[in-house]
Parts: sequence; structure tokens; C-alpha cells
Amino acid sequence: MAHSILIVEDDRDLARNLIDYLELRGYVTDYAPDGFAAINQLRANHYDLVVLDLMLPGIDGIAVCHRLRHELMKQTPVVMLTAKDDVDVKVSAFDFGADDYIVKPVALKELEARVRALIRRANSEGENAIQVVGDLRFDAGTMRVERAGKVIAMPPAQLRILALLVRHSPNVVTQQAIYREIWGDEPADKHAMVVHMHALRAAVDKPFDLQLIQTVRGFGYRIAVPDAAV
Repeated sequence: MAHSILIVEDDRDLARNLIDYLELRGYVTDYAPDGFAAINQLRANHYDLVVLDLMLPGIDGIAVCHRLRHELMKQTPVVMLTAKDDVDVKVSAFDFGADDYIVKPVALKELEARVRALIRRANSEGENAIQVVGDLRFDAGTMRVERAGKVIAMPPAQLRILALLVRHSPNVVTQQAIYREIWGDEPADKHAMVVHMHALRAAVDKPFDLQLIQTVRGFGYRIAVPDAAV
């Protein structure tokens, strides 16, 4: 099956070159000329990869990438394009969720090689996207949570905490690691952590007899089947 790619680029001539080159190599492409159109496309469709220009009208590529990761909660690979060969810009792109970075003018052969590698990596990771802890089933690709066959809905921040706990299960995740995952470099808010963990427990554990989320005092939290229940 052909892989689908969204091209987000306000330079229509460059966009046409990218589309023609990738389609000749068997990819299926969609096109968005600005950041708002890109968000709408990403909300409505599944793509295997996004080629995303940094400087866009409306909202820029950094903002699109941030919304893709934190509002739409999608892990679609992103290759960022920019005319700026600047270390700080590159760091910002990676911090907000870009997977790779190419400076214009774009070498089409190099771009296609990066695209191929990222899609291959995403597919490899996707094979292990579904994780199970006891009767809890977490799909990291779709961020779908089920317990005992019942779908559990929760807001993005709690989903991200749960994803972190499940990914490291049965090991302990420190409070500092959770702070970094949710709030980045912002000052730690201990009260917010308590509120999120309370809500997460209410969603994942409260309706069920077996409690999976455990506090490890002085360190952090973990999610695992209690030893007595094994």
C-alpha cells in the first residue's frame, strides 16, 4: 500500500516539485498552503508523514507541529523545511516535535531518503504500539485506552502521563520525568501533578477492583499489576 504524505508549503512551485518527485516514487500526497489548512487536513486525515515548512502564513510550522503533538495527539513523523540554517531554530523544531530537519534549497533525493527512513522507523515502532498492563490496554498510536474491554476517555495531559507510565511499566517513573513530559522547562507545579494523578486514578483504577497505578513515596509513580495479584 502506498504511503501518504502531507506537503505543507506556501511556495507553490516548490510544493509542486516535491509532490511530483514523491508521487513518481509511489507516494500519495496531499497539499496544504498554510498552517491553518494543515491543521484541518491533519485533523481530518491520517498521514504516514508530514513535510512541513517552518515559515508559513497564518501559523508557522513550529505551531503546527506543537498542535499536532499536543492538541491532535498524533505521532505522525514530521520533516521540517526551512531556509534558516540556525542551531537555535533547529533545536526549537525538535523541541516542538519535529523528527528531522532539511535546509532549503531542498535536495529531492535526500528528502526522499529521509522520508523513507522515518516511515520505516515509525512502522517499526508501531509494531509495539499496543501495550498491556493487566487488563489495561493502551494503544500508543491512537492514544486509545481500554480496561476490561471498556474504553476510557481522558484529556491530553492525563493521556500523556499514562503513556509515560505504561511505556516504562513496571518500572518507577520519577516525578521529575513526569514534570518534563507535561510541562517541559516550566516551573514545576506540585499541585497540578497531584490533581492530574488523582484524575488519572479516578479514570483508570476507581471503577475497577484491581488498582494498577501505584505511588512509590519519595520517587514517583508506576503502573503494574500488584504483586499479590500475580
